[in-house]
Amino acid sequence: MQFVCRLGNIEGRVVEQIHESSDRESLQGELERRGYHVFDVRPRGLPFRFRLPSRHALRGVPRRQFLIFNQELAALLRAGLPLLQALDLMLERGKGARFHRVLVQVRERVKAGADLSEAFGDFRDQLPPLYPAILQAGERSGELESVIRRFIRYQKLVLDARRKVVSALVYPAVLVALSLGMIGVMALYVIPRFEDFYIALDVEMPALTRWVLSSSLFVQRNVLWLAGGLVVGLSGLVRWGRSPKGALRLDRAKLGLPLVGGILHRFSLSEFSRSLSTLLAGGIPVVPSLEVAIEAIGNRYVRSRLGPAVTAVEHGRPFFEALEESEVVTDIAIDMIKVGESTGALHEMLTEVSDFLDEEVETRQERLLSLVEPAMLVIMGGVIATLLIAMYLPMFTAWEQMR
Repeated sequence: MQFVCRLGNIEGRVVEQIHESSDRESLQGELERRGYHVFDVRPRGLPFRFRLPSRHALRGVPRRQFLIFNQELAALLRAGLPLLQALDLMLERGKGARFHRVLVQVRERVKAGADLSEAFGDFRDQLPPLYPAILQAGERSGELESVIRRFIRYQKLVLDARRKVVSALVYPAVLVALSLGMIGVMALYVIPRFEDFYIALDVEMPALTRWVLSSSLFVQRNVLWLAGGLVVGLSGLVRWGRSPKGALRLDRAKLGLPLVGGILHRFSLSEFSRSLSTLLAGGIPVVPSLEVAIEAIGNRYVRSRLGPAVTAVEHGRPFFEALEESEVVTDIAIDMIKVGESTGALHEMLTEVSDFLDEEVETRQERLLSLVEPAMLVIMGGVIATLLIAMYLPMFTAWEQMR
């Protein structure tokens, strides 16, 4: 079994070497007998160590703030500043409170002799999953500044894609919220006022009017109970959605939504392709890159379907066949990856795949907006028109009786 070892030699330098041994303990003893100071020994194949977050762990570092940090760090490294001095300068300039605490601990780890990838690996739950692996590739190749710039380009593309998805859904969401608010005001305050008026008018009410009035009065009299039930139901749904089984089913249900499901599906595949392309371009082997890229996928169902591809590739299966068996990767993406794998230009073709998927997501967003906006106007207009007709029908009946 092969192990990656971080060692301190007699010259006082920290080096990283690969050694073979039957187990970790015997290898560590052998290295110490050779005069090395052993910092770390871990099985080969993992791009970085998986650790539980520290007790100061944060919920998450804002993506845009993290992007700015990497831009500044790349600029300082390009100017020739040592890494520790660059981190000190970043701390002096000050960051957001959450990221500042992370950066303090990272700086202390680096000062103690740890690599930057290892220091950031302690916070993998708060940062993009592929970031420590990208840093490690740069440290091994001696091109840390260039791989950070590659990560910056990746982050910009991902943020831009997410911004487009969110902005495309803002207008329909606002339209639905305003329509529901208008219906709620009519149901709770306007419609119940008509009950006394119709009773005083002593006119027979049509079935539609009776149904609307009874529904409105029921909501008005039980609004607290209904609101409490809604809160409890939503809280239960959120809690269930955070459980592993619930999150998996919920993400699978999202992919089955009409119109929206296709957008979310292709966005997840774009995330995967771009992450994998970035890792492969950094010189990381296919299997570790595949593991990290799968972890970077937001949709848990897509992540679970692509998980077995790691084992298949480890056993020598072609990459495109492993993706084909997942049944979540589109046919055209598989064909493009097959061409890239056969020509030895896999990471370039993965970039093409992600660009193609991004264009398809944008096209589907435009189609969704062109359908959703008029559909919501028609549906909400129909609901409001029905309520108005139900309220004014008895007046027409009374007018006929008076004539």
